[in-house]
Amino acid sequence: MDCGSLASISNKKSVMAVAVSVVLVASLLGSSFGCHFPAIYIFGDSNSDTGSVSSAFSRVPPPYGENFFGRPSGRCSDGRLIIDFIADELKLPFLSPYLDAIESNFRHGANFAANSSTILPADGKIIGAGFNPLSLDIQLLQFKQLKDRTNELYEEGKNPDFPDRLPRPEEFSKALYVLDSGQNDLSYGMITSTAEKVKASIPNIISQFAAAIENLYQEGARIFWIHNSGPLGCLPILIGSFPPKRENTDPIGCSKPHNEVAQEFNKQLKDMISQLRAKLVGAKLTYVDVYSAKYSLISKTNKYGFVGPFKNCCGHFGTDYIVQCGRTAVVNGTEVFGASCDEPTKHINWDGIHYTEAANRWVANRILDGSLSDTSVPITKACV
Repeated sequence: MDCGSLASISNKKSVMAVAVSVVLVASLLGSSFGCHFPAIYIFGDSNSDTGSVSSAFSRVPPPYGENFFGRPSGRCSDGRLIIDFIADELKLPFLSPYLDAIESNFRHGANFAANSSTILPADGKIIGAGFNPLSLDIQLLQFKQLKDRTNELYEEGKNPDFPDRLPRPEEFSKALYVLDSGQNDLSYGMITSTAEKVKASIPNIISQFAAAIENLYQEGARIFWIHNSGPLGCLPILIGSFPPKRENTDPIGCSKPHNEVAQEFNKQLKDMISQLRAKLVGAKLTYVDVYSAKYSLISKTNKYGFVGPFKNCCGHFGTDYIVQCGRTAVVNGTEVFGASCDEPTKHINWDGIHYTEAANRWVANRILDGSLSDTSVPITKACV
């Protein structure tokens, strides 16, 4: 047995040098050209729902969707959402909502996000307050069903058409997993209790969120893009219908207690993600500061070409009435329709709660380059 002559050591060094060169070249190529994500799977609430709730319950009415799709598309906006711009950035088609039974195609991923859903499992109290039963735990079950059924169909190989409509089993581990949830947990708490009690409940919400990420990891997910909560205290419906007292108003007119709750959630979310990086071997987790992007837009509205931040485009409301976008209500004895404004592209907010396509595009442009992320990488290199 050769115990390592100079010749063999020299040969080994040559082999090692070649191997290191190959690794370096591969690394540089990966850094230069970014990641190739074959699919996106998203979990969350109305900020990302492309039609799940509209398919499962009642259809979103006109004028929703009018500014891009020309009709209601199941989205809570006049057009596209941030997830649509993410798909564009990754050169992938828009994601079909998992619950849409008509013309859905899951070849490049699926959308499990549900309007008014929470991270916490939806119990009777949450549902009774007007929130959705399709909470994050249910969305994960839906994902597992899609994954299991896809694997079964590929193993059976009976239908020659399904590969055009379903993901490829080997691509689940290579996909991008986007999570955009938590805002409704905070909103529910602020409706039913106090800001201090909501802050005390955040560790439990974060624990449930961490469990969801670990669940996805066990299912093979490795690349995560995780949005924090936006500034709850700046929503026009809150400012118009429940105006905060002067001492509870920040310099630009938003509700300080609501925003402080969102900031505390975001702090704990960021800490949780940092801990999961050490725990989930081989996973890449990116924390995305959507809050900063949205607050910057709201605080510098005129600079960026929008009208006042608390003027929604569709629907009407005040301290004693609410006319929802696309709905009719009686106000002071008169029937009023929640119509769209003339220039949605000039508004940040669409319906008092959700953002316009123009604002969603603006926010997407600020977050997709990685400048507001931890770690600071663009979404195209989230796998690096």
